[in-house]
Amino acid sequence: MKTVKKAIIPAAGLGTRFLPATKAMPKEMLPIVDKPTIQYIVEEAIESGIEDIIIVTGKGKRAIEDHFDHAFELEQNLMEKQKFELLEKVKHASDLANIHYIRQKEPKGLGHAVWCARKFIGDEPFAVLLGDDIVQAEKPCLRQLIEEYEQTQASVIGVQTVPESETHRYGIIDPIGQNGRRYQVRQFVEKPKQGTAPSNLAIMGRYVLNPEIFMFLEEQQIGAGGEIQLTDAIQRLNEIQRVFAYDFEGKRYDVGEKLGFIKTTVEFALNHEDLKEDVMKFMEDLLKNKIEV
Repeated sequence: MKTVKKAIIPAAGLGTRFLPATKAMPKEMLPIVDKPTIQYIVEEAIESGIEDIIIVTGKGKRAIEDHFDHAFELEQNLMEKQKFELLEKVKHASDLANIHYIRQKEPKGLGHAVWCARKFIGDEPFAVLLGDDIVQAEKPCLRQLIEEYEQTQASVIGVQTVPESETHRYGIIDPIGQNGRRYQVRQFVEKPKQGTAPSNLAIMGRYVLNPEIFMFLEEQQIGAGGEIQLTDAIQRLNEIQRVFAYDFEGKRYDVGEKLGFIKTTVEFALNHEDLKEDVMKFMEDLLKNKIEV
């Protein structure tokens, strides 16, 4: 039986929604409280059984590589000052996994970013995790998809329900059958026009794919937004072999746009024992002052 041990994390996007902050800082390094968003993604991959990760980067993304590398001067400084708790956090990021890097030299879209990692993947099944979605779940989201793959040996796409008014923002599935949380899919549609979506089950940035997907990514076909879309290649793969969708369990946080990022930061801060009470008091005082005004 084929097993999933490799993962791709695309991180080459320009992060235009967070300009000017992302002019000099990769979007993936924006912190949720005290941890960059990409570290949450890497940790989910490791907790799901992934052994090797390739991060697809672009120009100006060196900070990602530095974050997951050892910082000897910093570590020595923390050691000398006996700040052992901080030292452990710093070293944790460096010791997470076997992490490799490749550059996407042109911003041609998600499908092209995945294609750039084809030689690293070879003929093995693999996972893709996007950094715009953080998922908090008792069983890691990717682990749920991998277990579905192990049962079916078919590609599995993570989905969750979104309001109909937001379906135009996502890849959407057209389901034709359901077995528990697993869906058979007639069609995968990338960002359908408002009011035309075949369902409100949206693709949420977690994939387990068979390597045959590279046959279609190789063709470099341009899709929505003038980019090479992964969803389009998944649909073509679905025409020659089964591709399932799985409605995964867990709470998904959208950190790819400003309001979602702010909501996530506040909620995660409230889950920090050393911050919870102060953040609650700040919010209460803030609301009180707003009401009085």
